[in-house]
Amino acid sequence: MSTTAPEAVQAPAAPEAPEAPKAPALGRRQVHAVAGCYFVASFAALGLPPYLTEILPDLGDHAARWAGLLYIVPTIFGGIGAPLWGRLADRFGRKRLLLRAQLGLAAAFLLAGWADSLATFTAALVLQGILGGTFAASNGYLGAALEGPALSKALTLMQGSARAALVFAPIVVGSLSPWLSPHRQYALLAVLPLAAAAMLAALPEPPRTRTAPAAKPEAATEAKATAQPERGSTGALRALLALEFAFVFSTVISFPYLIELIKERIPGTGSLVSGVLFALPHMCYLAGAMAVHAAFRTRPRLGIALGFACIALGSAGHGIAGSLPSFIAVRLLLGAGLTLGLVCMSVLAADCAKGRAPGGLFGSIEFFSKAGAVAAGLAAALGNGLFGPSAPLLIGTAIAVATVLATTLPALFRRLSHTRRSS
Repeated sequence: MSTTAPEAVQAPAAPEAPEAPKAPALGRRQVHAVAGCYFVASFAALGLPPYLTEILPDLGDHAARWAGLLYIVPTIFGGIGAPLWGRLADRFGRKRLLLRAQLGLAAAFLLAGWADSLATFTAALVLQGILGGTFAASNGYLGAALEGPALSKALTLMQGSARAALVFAPIVVGSLSPWLSPHRQYALLAVLPLAAAAMLAALPEPPRTRTAPAAKPEAATEAKATAQPERGSTGALRALLALEFAFVFSTVISFPYLIELIKERIPGTGSLVSGVLFALPHMCYLAGAMAVHAAFRTRPRLGIALGFACIALGSAGHGIAGSLPSFIAVRLLLGAGLTLGLVCMSVLAADCAKGRAPGGLFGSIEFFSKAGAVAAGLAAALGNGLFGPSAPLLIGTAIAVATVLATTLPALFRRLSHTRRSS
């Protein structure tokens, strides 16, 4: 170190600034633990709503007329609460807020299981939406500890947990129904988020901000440039939120009346076959998500365009399917679109997470996802009431086609413009 003092009287060297604590690197087992905790905690949230028509008569709604509205009540309030909980997680700690979400779910399930009136049961579903939010909280936790391809792979695994719960939870609930009514199963299944909270308590707490090691004075300017990862553009984030809404809308709109459509087109179809057809797209995701991630992690926009194209073709195919093989084919096509879209949006979300507070980011994504699901439910009910069970699928087709055009035409025009300028 140079100095103006004589060599014999050199000033003592300034102590180096201590390095800022680094983010704890989550290993594969820890990432799998987060995904597994979401899977077990979501059992009641995803497995019991299909049985609302059996639960409500015991609470005074003998015709189950409120089933459709109550089905989306947790979704509505979950979407409203997600951005707030995400910002609080960035401020007070992601692990703390993830534990809060699991305990909030347990409290809501206990209240729902012991409710003895429709009003109390409705209040429990409202609390489930407000106090839950385990998916956004889990993603925010992972986003604080991981980045880049590691984060996108973890988000892909999280979506796999959601798909697995959608496939298996209704089957387990139905299997338990002869011994314990779906209504009382809410109280029994409250033990699952409690168990998840106990397992999550052993995981490390990610830091509230990602920081680089403190720089020496002569390298202060360079340190400022490298202390935070480059932030994803605002335009990319807006595009991701719009894609999230369109994707959830175009896929969820087929859920409510699919079983009715199958029984109308294939008379005599049993509940088991109908349930397998319903779950088939989610099974596609479980089988192919990681392979799709490896193939499209460097070109997610192409994967999203292909995904929406498959969703459009699959949804439209439901309108003409009239046999079991044709229904299997269109459900597999829809499954391919579901897999491509979910995986590639996870890659885009990981890109947008660079330089952003993960709690707020994934809270916003969850808000647009819930908004798409609510809009899809309302559109499905309206379309089915006016034109029959095939109408929701045609609406989903139209949204998917519009999204394909919106994602491919601008890129095509830019490429043509660049070609003209080069020639």
